[in-house]
Amino acid sequence: MTEKEKMLAGLLYDPSDPELSALRVKARKLARRYNQIDEDQPEQQEAVLRELLPDTPFLPGLQAPVYFDYGCNTCFGRFSGANFNFTCLDVCPVHIGNNVFIGPNVTLATPMHPLLPEERNARQRSDGGYYNLEYAKPIMIGDDCWLAANVVVCGGVTIGAGSVIGAGSVVTRDIPPHSLAAGNPCRVIRTLTDADRMKQ
Repeated sequence: MTEKEKMLAGLLYDPSDPELSALRVKARKLARRYNQIDEDQPEQQEAVLRELLPDTPFLPGLQAPVYFDYGCNTCFGRFSGANFNFTCLDVCPVHIGNNVFIGPNVTLATPMHPLLPEERNARQRSDGGYYNLEYAKPIMIGDDCWLAANVVVCGGVTIGAGSVIGAGSVVTRDIPPHSLAAGNPCRVIRTLTDADRMKQ
């Protein structure tokens, strides 16, 4: 297996692999270019996003600045978007459903590191170079979710459709659909019901 195949499969892999390094550099250059485009130039923004997010047919509304590890491992659904400082470490696939609201300073972090230091620490190649091994777990965010400001979603988490994650939460476990959840670690507070409907 290539290092990229190992990475996407959730196996230990070498992130300093030349193919992966080139993909990260490409994504970071594209994100930096996007971040420098003014909001009144939507055609230029769209052109960059099409290259950064090639598997996303209906492009999200992203308020610059944004940061991606790869971009090509992230897919947004229709009418989804993120506020300022969206960080997506998409080492493994990140799937964001339709109508997902992402608040400012939200981080989606798929990378994982071994718990034991002897597996996590730097090691030396035969050519004298150094590298670390890591792995990743995918993130799935269902349709119609809202992640409020400063939420962190860790690798391996699925957030069920229609859920709301309160500001400042660190999501380390799956959240069932239609839940109001918050905290560090994030816990379900209650199920959202018709009683939560806004009166007009």
